[in-house]
Amino acid sequence: MARSLREDELPLDAPEGEPTADEAAAKAPYEPSWLDELTPRQIVAELDKYIVGQDAAKKAVAIALRNRWRRQRVEEELRDEILPNNIIMIGPTGVGKTEVARRLARLVGAPFVKVEASKFTEVGYVGRDVDAMVRDLVDVAVNMVRDEREADVEELAAERAEERLLDLLLPPTPEPAPLRPPAPAPAGEKEAEPRTFVVTPAGAARSQGPEPADEAERRQLDARRERTREKLRKLLRAEKLEERLVEIEVQQSPPIENLMLPMGGFEGVDFNFVETLQEMLPKRKKRRTVSVAEARRVLLQDELDKLVDMDEVVNEALDRAEQMGIIFLDEIDKITGERGGIGPDVSREGVQRDLLPIVEGSTVQTKYGMVRTEHMLFIAAGAFHVSKPADLIPELQGRFPIRVEFKPLTQEDFVRILREPKNALLRQYQALVGAEGVPLEFTDDGILEIARIAYEVNERMENIGARRLHTVLTTLLEDVLFDLPEEGARHIRVDARVVQERLRSIVEDEDLRRYIL
Repeated sequence: MARSLREDELPLDAPEGEPTADEAAAKAPYEPSWLDELTPRQIVAELDKYIVGQDAAKKAVAIALRNRWRRQRVEEELRDEILPNNIIMIGPTGVGKTEVARRLARLVGAPFVKVEASKFTEVGYVGRDVDAMVRDLVDVAVNMVRDEREADVEELAAERAEERLLDLLLPPTPEPAPLRPPAPAPAGEKEAEPRTFVVTPAGAARSQGPEPADEAERRQLDARRERTREKLRKLLRAEKLEERLVEIEVQQSPPIENLMLPMGGFEGVDFNFVETLQEMLPKRKKRRTVSVAEARRVLLQDELDKLVDMDEVVNEALDRAEQMGIIFLDEIDKITGERGGIGPDVSREGVQRDLLPIVEGSTVQTKYGMVRTEHMLFIAAGAFHVSKPADLIPELQGRFPIRVEFKPLTQEDFVRILREPKNALLRQYQALVGAEGVPLEFTDDGILEIARIAYEVNERMENIGARRLHTVLTTLLEDVLFDLPEEGARHIRVDARVVQERLRSIVEDEDLRRYIL
């Protein structure tokens, strides 16, 4: 979606050879309008609503995002030379590395994909190649833009789908035959009754009476038919016809999963070839008898497909992926090792070499066209327990100039995590229990005790960060969640005494603590 230039940015009568305002707007890279309002401080404030602590990481990603906005305001000649400052996050698991990147992408509406670096293999080995993450990002961008375009025309599509549904419930009359004078009724017989339409209480429409004989009677019939159609429309909007069955025609694309493809499915297959093959194979139409509710969904999607121009969607999605795309490379420490080693370390270093051109900037073939990666933002993360960032090949280290170290969570951080975020765990469990009509209350001393136990278990065993709170709360409320439907409505209060009683035996038993918490 290109930014519209103001009138004062270009002259009204551009000199010959100079771009007009519309042409300049069309060439401008994708830039969301709400980036004008998001300063780095405001970005950090938004991240604070969901993530506790880690101020250094929030500050780094906020600056990286604002720099993208600043880049759009640089003259075009220098704009392409400004590359994003990729970030590498270092810290133990469960401290918020993934959540920072995910919330950032949701905040700005940018295409975002999270991939596990350990799933990639070096070119020549069986497995996923690194280009797959760029293809995944483009798929996300296309779906994102398509959803936005469909939301813009959804009201019009719903109106068209409703008209088609009414045509199924009350089929249109055939083309009128040439008018002829009505034959006189034989002596002793009554004149023919006029033709009428009747809607039954179940919503079925049927016609009664003979065929019309003159134009005046046909107009009267059309008026009655229109009244019947309006009655059906009211029943349809009141959802009183959802269980009725109608017959619709759907188009089925030929299945290409059964074609002989290389091992690994579509990985490495030329997507243009696959798409062309799909278009060449004949599409089959099939008539299905479905309920009105299902027919409405099918017809609505069909109308959306007609109203949305996929060529425009793809063009905008490619631009959005190139200019605003964020790729989160998790577990990057799993592909590090001592350089010059043997065995699996060779393959790990090969993956790093394959990642290097993607991060540096290259062109990747996708089923929607060629995509450039030099302006995508790459955020890498890893615990680096048995290795260190210096074990990455030097070229890849240089492509991640910003390094942010995440601090281990303290007991005070656990208390804040339980209380402060908008999606805090305590609020989630209160909502789950509230669905049964039962209030759930956590006292201050109960919250402190939960945080203390989670912190101590992390210190004695593997430190899994805030994820330990999930295991502690699940064990604490296991009996409550199990017995709640049968016990009926009652007030549940969780204080320090309740927490100690339910978790003491598990915390004190080394074996139980190892396998339960």
